Amino acid sequence: MAADIRDATNQAPPLVGHNTVTSDHALVDAVTRHASSATVEDLVALGAGAGSAEAREHGLLANQNEPVLTSYDRFGNRIDEVRFHPSWHWLMERAVGHGLQAAPWTSEEPHPHVRRAAGFFAWSQTEPGHGCPISMTYAAVPALRADDSIAKEWTPRLAATVYDPGLRPPASKAGALAGMGMTEKQGGSDVRANVTTATPTAVDGEYTLAGHKWFTSAPMNDVFLLLAQAPQGLTCFLVPRVLADGSRNQLDVVRLKDKLGNRSNASSELELRSTWAQRLGDEGRGVRTIIEMVAATRLDCVLGSASLMRRALAEASWHVAHRSAFGGLLADKPLMQNVVADLAVESEAATALAIRLAAAVDRADDPHEAALRRIALPLAKYWVCKRTPMMVAEALECLGGNGYVEESGMPLLFRESPLNSIWEGSGNVNALDVLRALTRSPEALAAWIEEVGRARGEDHRLDRAIDRVLETLADTSALEAGARRLAGSMAACLQGALLVRFAPAAVADAFCATRLGTEYGGTLGTLPQGTDLAAIVERTTPTL
Repeated sequence: MAADIRDATNQAPPLVGHNTVTSDHALVDAVTRHASSATVEDLVALGAGAGSAEAREHGLLANQNEPVLTSYDRFGNRIDEVRFHPSWHWLMERAVGHGLQAAPWTSEEPHPHVRRAAGFFAWSQTEPGHGCPISMTYAAVPALRADDSIAKEWTPRLAATVYDPGLRPPASKAGALAGMGMTEKQGGSDVRANVTTATPTAVDGEYTLAGHKWFTSAPMNDVFLLLAQAPQGLTCFLVPRVLADGSRNQLDVVRLKDKLGNRSNASSELELRSTWAQRLGDEGRGVRTIIEMVAATRLDCVLGSASLMRRALAEASWHVAHRSAFGGLLADKPLMQNVVADLAVESEAATALAIRLAAAVDRADDPHEAALRRIALPLAKYWVCKRTPMMVAEALECLGGNGYVEESGMPLLFRESPLNSIWEGSGNVNALDVLRALTRSPEALAAWIEEVGRARGEDHRLDRAIDRVLETLADTSALEAGARRLAGSMAACLQGALLVRFAPAAVADAFCATRLGTEYGGTLGTLPQGTDLAAIVERTTPTL
């Protein structure tokens, strides 16, 4: 009897009903290592929600129904409001409720930044766009500390685990979100080329701003950190969306960007005209003031890219475990095993490094941790974010034509995959920041040497890779031209050291053989003969 063509067969079921925390062995191991098993337990509910059918549906809907800018109300009043689909608010409410924004900065729990990093990693697998305002809110708090009175006023609002959207006076809100606007059309990453002006008022510490900001994401957030040229140079300012008296600050949303990547978040251009602002930190010290915010957002770039990797890997490994071709399950085919195992190695290396960096934030008072964070953040930001598009593309290919269809969720991941390599400094900017750390902060190199040195003698390929880095550093004549190669090598050594020390032997061996050795074929799916492919695939495939 002929099969009923209305019934689908040999299709992988949707990946729903799994837990994005507990089904991820690499994440569980890293959190347990740098925090505790109790921290993992605290994240179980978040992981269950993130892996639910409801979350998957909201993630799709938030991107199918883009935010809409309303410049004027029906009476002709300028309002500059961006309206979001209910699914956006559903995602935001849960992200804030789980404390993924600024909650760690006021938490008295042990390891709050590792907990938050793991939660951000696991929850972002629902949908990446809403992670932007969550990330900026997290990153704003360290910068606010440049002014005690501003920090005391705003930190409790940003750290509150209540999502309270809408434009209202800050004091009347149960929770608040922060954004930032650094880049301008003529400068981009070169913020010292900014031309937005800040004019002091008669009140000490208060200014009016005039200018144009080229990229400001989440323009409905409650407060922004902006850079502008004050009389004594580039300075950081705090700019609320609504003033204390309830009137709206003059932040004109010129347009929403039609951008690559997610469609759920609103990235905008802002025009400032007599916009009220408070100075944050000293005049002329804007970059120094906002640098802590940049460091925190760079951490989230690493976490966000690692999260994209993990979601792509989960979809790929799930698909091949349920799809048959050429007489058997795809997951049992040796070449497909090699591809999925290689995807898993890439994902685990990114996860291990991202959570290690979050642990350094928890231990910021330790000189080694502070120095390691200084150099490892730009290293990881460069390397992990650069690896993501290639990795996600390969995962998409595992689904074949199904992966090219929007309903699978894979096209969104692919479009989003280049984002974090650009945001908070392109690849070149971060590679050059590594050189800056090496030349200006000798303790940073010492911290890197100590960190990778903890795995010395465990794998000869890792040992040789470390030696090659040190040889490169000894020749300073061509460091800038080779900054990308150096940054990639140093980051891969950090990942290799973590995997050699803590990952299953099959994962560590595969990583060292390909990312550090000489057998790398240039694409994923080229793990050397003898690798325990089945064990790696089994470790990474989601379970319900």
